[in-house]
Amino acid sequence: MGSLGRRAVPLALLAGMLTGCGVSARATGVTESGHASGAAARRGGTVGAAGSACALPVTFDIARGWRAAAVEGPAAGVSDGTDADLAESLLRQGPVTLVCEIDAKPAGSIGFLRVSTGKPGSGDAGAVLRAFVAAEDGTSGARYRPFTFTSGGPAGVRVDYVHTSELLGESKRESALAVVTPRGPVVLHLGGLDSAEHDAMLPAFELARQTLRTA
Repeated sequence: MGSLGRRAVPLALLAGMLTGCGVSARATGVTESGHASGAAARRGGTVGAAGSACALPVTFDIARGWRAAAVEGPAAGVSDGTDADLAESLLRQGPVTLVCEIDAKPAGSIGFLRVSTGKPGSGDAGAVLRAFVAAEDGTSGARYRPFTFTSGGPAGVRVDYVHTSELLGESKRESALAVVTPRGPVVLHLGGLDSAEHDAMLPAFELARQTLRTA
């Protein structure tokens, strides 16, 4: 995938962002209902390396059709100090800050795989992930489990949980994982319009997890 360049995020959209023949990976995630997805996500490109759409402490494959774009902080166009603080707080969740969005809409799903990063010394992967989930209002049923790689990738922690919107009165499944690198922690979060969209996108989340490497 070619670089799509960095883009500024208008302040009015920030709240909504936090409330959207290749190698394949088979999803092993189990949904809240106990249904295990067996679909395969086909590789569409790699993000994380210098020159890619998002330069990150890690690299991983994204599913075919998904489109990545970097998220810029308030320095991109917010000059007032108060507004800058608000913009920063909307991008931040727990110990990490949103830096990259990978949009599933071009592939036919409604949702995002979002990447957030933090500073070194923020804690181990489990502590970072628990703080990330705790910072999201309305979460329940969180199930944490570690994962490791046999091919030299970083060890990390994954969580599957339910998010309930107080405003909409609706609940949906969400998933996230965290790893810690020498450049700080990285969180990948999968969120969709509803649980059905989440489950349809799980293979793309699993592809990212299986191909995750330190940059």
